[in-house]
Amino acid sequence: MAGEALMAAATPAIAALERAGLPFEVHRYKHDRRRGDYGDEAVAVTVSTLGVDAAQILKTLVVDLGGELGVAILPVPEKLSLKAVAKAFGAPKAEMAQAARVTRSTGYVLGGVSPLGQKTALRTVVDESALQWDSVLCSGGRRGLEIRLAPADLVTATNAEIAPITA
Repeated sequence: MAGEALMAAATPAIAALERAGLPFEVHRYKHDRRRGDYGDEAVAVTVSTLGVDAAQILKTLVVDLGGELGVAILPVPEKLSLKAVAKAFGAPKAEMAQAARVTRSTGYVLGGVSPLGQKTALRTVVDESALQWDSVLCSGGRRGLEIRLAPADLVTATNAEIAPITA
């Protein structure tokens, strides 16, 4: 773990997990710059190399809750329910945040947004389905970099709420 993390050039996400003392593994794959479907690319590569279920690979989406930003973490194959995520945050409505605002707030580029080690800590909700697995994967803070950890550790590290947020 530690040696693997050091080789990954310690992204803020990796550094946050190391500071928290939580166990994790780092997995890399070669990102195809021609692809814009980052989650689908992570699933295609990770399912075949690690033998995990596609639902174990989580995407990080940033939503605008009427001025305040929030983070929704859900399985890549699922669709986010804006109504459900608004309810989880206690907001009247939610919409997808603008890309420039996501980058400015999190410090990450789209396709590499990690729920961990964000520049500005945002309120976070994890879809309840993530808890059914022994381990899940989320972005390590760079395209082509995934972190594998226990879902309970992801919830702890992000100080997340758990709710049903898929459509």
